[in-house]
Amino acid sequence: IGGIWFDGMWDKPDADWHLEKTYALIHLLQPAALIIPNHHQAPKAGEDVQTFERDLPGRNTAGFNTTYVSDALPLESCNTLNGSWGFDIGDTKYKSAEEVEEMLVRAAGNNSNLLLNIGPLPSGEIQEEFQTRLRAVGEWLGKYGDSIYGTRGGPLVPADWGVTTWKGDKIYVHILKWNAPLLALPPIPKSIGAAQELVSGAKVEVTQSANGVVLKLRESAKGQVDRVIVLTVN
Repeated sequence: IGGIWFDGMWDKPDADWHLEKTYALIHLLQPAALIIPNHHQAPKAGEDVQTFERDLPGRNTAGFNTTYVSDALPLESCNTLNGSWGFDIGDTKYKSAEEVEEMLVRAAGNNSNLLLNIGPLPSGEIQEEFQTRLRAVGEWLGKYGDSIYGTRGGPLVPADWGVTTWKGDKIYVHILKWNAPLLALPPIPKSIGAAQELVSGAKVEVTQSANGVVLKLRESAKGQVDRVIVLTVN
């Protein structure tokens, strides 16, 4: 068993759920299993991942999550591809592939995994609306995956314009909502040796000082969800 994802508790927050005993038994029988509780509270002893339902870590825009973010546990943002956790024949509010891509990028920039839920049909099949979107996101990752897979969030604090991720000597600047020709960033502690667009490889003019970093951007392509600038640092 790779993991056990507990859902609930909020309807009886004061009940004794025997969590310590339950978690200890799981870790005894399945030492490698991750315990991930969706209880909307600060992490408790024995839990391996902190998850945030329909939200990014600590934001509580949904109104029911804790604002406490663990600095010791891996983080997760969990959401749905439409509005339901299970199959709902009347729920046709499907998120677009572009919305899912932005969710994924913002989760990564917040140092968080993204759990994306789908509700299969009563037959067990995955409905076409889900398949179409998942394939599109997969194609997008074929181009942008280097800026997501194996990265960590940061070094910059997430903002409305976008987020950053990093691995090795690369910082990936994910520009989600910014149309101006110049983007000013806070100071980056390492020296920037080169800057280029992830997909096209085109060089990006960058100015770095003690006050911050300024990127000179080309006009974004039509329909482009995420412009990724790769900074190679020393």
